[in-house]
Amino acid sequence: MENDKIITIYTDGGCHGNPGPGGWGAVVIADGKASELSGGEDMTTNNRMELTAAIQALSYAKANYSGCGIKVFIDSQYVKNGITQWIKNWKVKGWKTANKKPVLNQDLWRELDALNESLSVEWTWVKGHAGVEYNEICDSLCQKEIAARSL
Repeated sequence: MENDKIITIYTDGGCHGNPGPGGWGAVVIADGKASELSGGEDMTTNNRMELTAAIQALSYAKANYSGCGIKVFIDSQYVKNGITQWIKNWKVKGWKTANKKPVLNQDLWRELDALNESLSVEWTWVKGHAGVEYNEICDSLCQKEIAARSL
């Protein structure tokens, strides 16, 4: 981390049905305060909501805490592995997978990549639904967003 000040972020995303109504939640912890963020879409996928949660949280941190180091705790192996490992080869291969197919959710991956490159981010996977306080809050925010779109 470049800066002594560290912002902590937790994120989660999901949907009922895949695709189906979806939601995302994030908690950004800075200066002793936890800010809750959430949103959703009427028809989406789990992976799109996981990516959106990370994008929204990093965008918020960038806008409000410029120059700080960021630790992201995420329960999505897809997002964590994608941004820390797979994306390098996707970019080299013209946004194609190892199977030579176009990368899914490329619009969101490009947005997340740009944010990740412009910030000092450390990514850590946490087990979902395992009692991790802020991860559980993110899940609750996500479920409320899904419920609001499932009426």
